[in-house]
Amino acid sequence: MLAERSITVVYGGAKIGLMGAVADGALSRGGRVIGVLPGFLMAKEIAHQGLTELIASATMHERKVTMHELSDGAIALPGGFGTMDELFEMLTWGQLGLHTKPIALLNIGGYYDPLIEQVSRMARAGFMKEDNRAMLLVGSTMDSVLAQMEAYSAPTVPKWIMQERV
Repeated sequence: MLAERSITVVYGGAKIGLMGAVADGALSRGGRVIGVLPGFLMAKEIAHQGLTELIASATMHERKVTMHELSDGAIALPGGFGTMDELFEMLTWGQLGLHTKPIALLNIGGYYDPLIEQVSRMARAGFMKEDNRAMLLVGSTMDSVLAQMEAYSAPTVPKWIMQERV
């Protein structure tokens, strides 16, 4: 679907796992796929060699910064710690006003239901503003996720950072 809509896939660059399959699917439909992989993972020979472009990074943090710079938004598919790390870093950067990109969960089969409830609970408890909670878009299909991302407007409320008083 991403390839058919001329949406470039930017991801972690591995040939394994769910994202390796996403990369293969996009490539099989003539899509553009850019991977960003730290050198220590390239040394483990998990790099996807068939990508449109494979970028080496020095560290995991540099990898996330590079993926952020190359992307217009982020979609988290079901995953583990690495997915959560990337998701929450993008959300935090958005909350701090460092970007205005849409961030979404593809909630296949209710995989992210407990996380969605936890994020709502954090807002109800006052640990984040509702506008910031609403930054996390959720859909159970790629069509719904992409439609929300296309219509997204970043919140304009500041977090807790106040202007210095003169």
